Amino acid sequence: MVDPPLLYSCPMWIFAVRRIMQAARFVSLAITFFSLFYVAVRSYADDHANSKTVDWPVYGGQAANDHYSSLAQINRENVHQLNVAWTYDTGEKGEIETSPVIVGNILYAYTPTQKVIALDGATGKLLWKFDVGIKGTQPARGVAYWTDGKDRRLFAGMMNYLYALDPASGKPIPAFGENGRVDLRKGLGGDYQRQSIALTTPGAIYKDLIIVGGRNPETHPAPPGYIRAFDVRTGALRWEFHTIPRPGEFGYDTWPKDAWKNGAGSANNWTGMSVDTQRGIVYVPTGSAVFDFYGGDRVGNDLFANTLLALDAATGRRIWYFQGVHHDIWDRDFPSPPTLITVKRDGRQIDAVAQTTKQGYLYLFDRTNGQPLFPIEEVKYPPSSVPGEVTSPTQPRPTMPEPYSRQVFTEDMVTNRTPEAHAAVLKAFEKYSGQGQFIPFSVDKLTVLQPGFDGGAEWGGSAADPNTGVLYLNANDIPWLGGLVVPPPPGSLGEQLYQNNCSVCHGINRGGSPPSFPSLVSIGDQLSDQQIEDTIHQGKGRMPSFNNFDDAQMIALINYLKNAGSPDETAPAARELAPAAQGKPKPNANDVLYKFTGYRKFQDPDGYPAIVPPWGTLNAIDLNTGKYLWKIPFGEYPELVAKGMRDTGSESYGGPIVTGGGLVFIGASLFDRKFHAYDSSTGKLLWEDQLPFAGLATPATYMVNGKQYVVIAASGGKDKAPVGGVYVAYALE
Repeated sequence: MVDPPLLYSCPMWIFAVRRIMQAARFVSLAITFFSLFYVAVRSYADDHANSKTVDWPVYGGQAANDHYSSLAQINRENVHQLNVAWTYDTGEKGEIETSPVIVGNILYAYTPTQKVIALDGATGKLLWKFDVGIKGTQPARGVAYWTDGKDRRLFAGMMNYLYALDPASGKPIPAFGENGRVDLRKGLGGDYQRQSIALTTPGAIYKDLIIVGGRNPETHPAPPGYIRAFDVRTGALRWEFHTIPRPGEFGYDTWPKDAWKNGAGSANNWTGMSVDTQRGIVYVPTGSAVFDFYGGDRVGNDLFANTLLALDAATGRRIWYFQGVHHDIWDRDFPSPPTLITVKRDGRQIDAVAQTTKQGYLYLFDRTNGQPLFPIEEVKYPPSSVPGEVTSPTQPRPTMPEPYSRQVFTEDMVTNRTPEAHAAVLKAFEKYSGQGQFIPFSVDKLTVLQPGFDGGAEWGGSAADPNTGVLYLNANDIPWLGGLVVPPPPGSLGEQLYQNNCSVCHGINRGGSPPSFPSLVSIGDQLSDQQIEDTIHQGKGRMPSFNNFDDAQMIALINYLKNAGSPDETAPAARELAPAAQGKPKPNANDVLYKFTGYRKFQDPDGYPAIVPPWGTLNAIDLNTGKYLWKIPFGEYPELVAKGMRDTGSESYGGPIVTGGGLVFIGASLFDRKFHAYDSSTGKLLWEDQLPFAGLATPATYMVNGKQYVVIAASGGKDKAPVGGVYVAYALE
């Protein structure tokens, strides 16, 4: 046994004791430091959440597009006290898909005809309006705001133009581009005046760049969907990424030779982007290549169509990519901007990017290198039976999370709304094909696509709480029908033009699929020749603009639309037919052997979805685990509610936001015209109010003079719903 005095006099033990005491002091100091750090961070967060002014400065809330605000003045306990604080009526009627941007106390948004407006965020009073004199006919989802602390600019898309406006006055800044604007048709090849592109979703800001995509036609000819970055001060092109690769570029061998210059088009970003501002990475989801439903002229995987691109935001250099659909023939565009979020995995934090899809899949990747955070498997699918079509033998599918929309429509899912509806749908169902996702369309037989062409997810995007790692999204869950036909040889140039450009939406027989895709059978009784021509040139709603017709072609197309099948089809119209517009048409490079039957929802005889509910859902997915926190039916049909049929869910357009007050705000429901607030933890409905028109846009929240507001555009405009154009802001009394 060793004496204690000897123990303490041993130099080794003295050294050990000193080290232990030093370690204890270090731990104490560390605890003190982290406590102070936590208090400082929490204090900053509290100050931010309760400061006098809190902005919503970017489309999607922040550059991360997470639709999140830390504001908590409106919370679970008091949200039932929300009331209308102000309204602003644009005085126009038409669908508004705008999510406003709010900087300082000023709200920037669009009217239905794409006039840019600035409103006082506290009162809704109009401060200025920018009217370029062009009637906007395309969706306008928002503007982009830039500042370096001294200079400020507001970037607004107006059809094919990108404008730089003074945020204080709404006047164009002459030094930008050509007298304040950049014509996005330029630089895409060929005669720029014959190109069709519209900036429907605002560009992404990174330092002194604005990065844009655009909406392109989905039929031949279509310009390539290049991603371009312009200098915010001068409008000069700084970089360009070729989504249809050129010779020598990566991905060139996934297309036929020289597809980039032989009429292949689209592979475009129409839905917006997200930016990791710290890493300098812009995340760009793209759509499908033309033609959407037959790819015999673009055999290969078609990079970078249907792809999530991670690009160096300063240079456009490709960092990584993921293609969600190989050789898409189902119109499965990536439909919404990705959401940047940090998740917990194996005890560590991972900065991630989440991408929703029309097919109901949610993909989650490491933001830096594109590694999937949930396994992705390549699933085998049968080949196409259509001559010339070469489909991909496999398609990717994430193993988690579970799809948020049903993946197949089977006989046991046929609607049971009424016995008559059940019998009618069952009889029709027996005639159709439909065995799940990625089954190639066949000729002269319709295929059931579940979920349909409008998703799954749509352009409204998803919201994510950075504190919990939970993502919120609304999803459609109804079937659509599609197929291919071999049309008879066109009897006139007008019929040829119609088949190549218009039949994809309005059908081979011009019958459309009302109300989403109107019939053109009696268009001559409704519109004048000039009105028809204006609509073709400018587009309208879902319809893109078509600028590729010369005068003779326009005359021939209008004549066909008005007189198809009659002896007057090739007779002179309001303007005399040019010789080129007469007689039999000649084959051209834009002819596609197989035409799409047109977009058609699969409905019962009364116009309701052919499948059992839910027809739409609101979902909360924990991205840390890939499991659902909650899932509820979202949206109702008022006339069915009156008959006792509640909680059916419905189609929805526009997305949610989530706040530090524990709330998910969302309008979006198509038929009930309601604005909702849900408990973000449970999905419990805490508050709702009926809007004057359906709120088919993503809301925004902000604070002015110490008061939190939540604002949404209410316009209706889909499926014969009442149409207006009003912004409605709510606050606590």
